[in-house]
Amino acid sequence: MELESDRPVFVISVAAELAGMHPQTLRQYDRMGLVQPSRAPGRARRYSERDVLKLQEIQELSQSGVSLEGIKRIMQLENRVEALKARNAELLRKNEVLRHRLQEGARVFAAGTSGGAVHLARGQRPAPRPKSQAVVLYRPR
Repeated sequence: MELESDRPVFVISVAAELAGMHPQTLRQYDRMGLVQPSRAPGRARRYSERDVLKLQEIQELSQSGVSLEGIKRIMQLENRVEALKARNAELLRKNEVLRHRLQEGARVFAAGTSGGAVHLARGQRPAPRPKSQAVVLYRPR
């Protein structure tokens, strides 16, 4: 489902008025790729609330002395940062799932009384060897 702010509802004249710009400026920004509105049947531009906010941001940057090419680059970098944040969040979720799986399925092994490896539950210790099976590593003479 689309967010309400992404619904293309404003015609160019209304979007221009909301952004405080001339409609021809919006057409120029569309040609440059700064703001890409949706197209209604008949190729008429339709702007969303998000588009209007972007237009206002462009206007602020322009009034601060940033060139249109600079604004375009800033917006590309902002989009890249958002994409990287989303990817990072996705990887963190996957990492957490894998850590959880690892802890659930973690196996612990120890030497059994016969010398072979035995599986133990986490936190469990192997049973001590009976004295008769104790291994003597050093016997003084």
